[in-house]
Parts: sequence; C-alpha cells; structure tokens
Amino acid sequence: MNFNKVYYGLWVFLFALFAFWQFNDPDPEIWVSIYGVAIIFCLLGFRGIFPKIPLTVVVLACVIGAAFYWQGDVGGWVSQEVEQHDLSMKNDFMEESRESFGLIIIALVMIPGLLRAWKK
Repeated sequence: MNFNKVYYGLWVFLFALFAFWQFNDPDPEIWVSIYGVAIIFCLLGFRGIFPKIPLTVVVLACVIGAAFYWQGDVGGWVSQEVEQHDLSMKNDFMEESRESFGLIIIALVMIPGLLRAWKK
C-alpha cells in the first residue's frame, strides 16, 4: 500500500469524525461543509488525483480563515481545555480557537498533495 492511500485514507476517517462532532456546533452547516470539502480532497488524494488550482485555493482559504479566527493566546486556550476535563465549549474564545486549529489541520494535511500538484 502506498503513502497516498494510507495518509489520505486516515485523514478521510479523521475528517469524517471532525464533521460528525460539528453537528452540535453553533454553526454546523459551515463546519460540516468545510470538513466535507477536506474529505473530498482526501478522497482525490487517495486516488492519486491532485488538482493544482482547487488545492491551492483550499490551502489559501484555510490559512486566511485560520488567521481570521486566530485568538493569539494558544496557551490560555489549552489551559482552559485541560482544566475543564471535557470538550464542551464554554465561551466564544474556545470555539474560535478550535476553529482556527481545524483550518490549520486541513491546510497542513493538504500541503503534500499541493506540493505534488505543483511539481507536475
């Protein structure tokens, strides 16, 4: 089994879990759709298909979105998460911090495919 099948197959599963967990979010239609797009591109990567322009747009959109949602105090957010011993959202700061990290994860996962697409 090659790298693409293992790597992108794992991320299809993980992004499906992320999308499932968004159903109790204040804005599930946005975040389930975002993770759905990530799933689609991972399925394409699983098959060895790396569309250059769409992948570039997705990565750039995720980076811009992460910068928009970035709260700056990552240590404070992580401390709050550890203190409460569960994953329930207590305030908007936590929600936006999680959203920025979700977008960063998507961008990082797509980068190997993006690099491959631009090498062709």
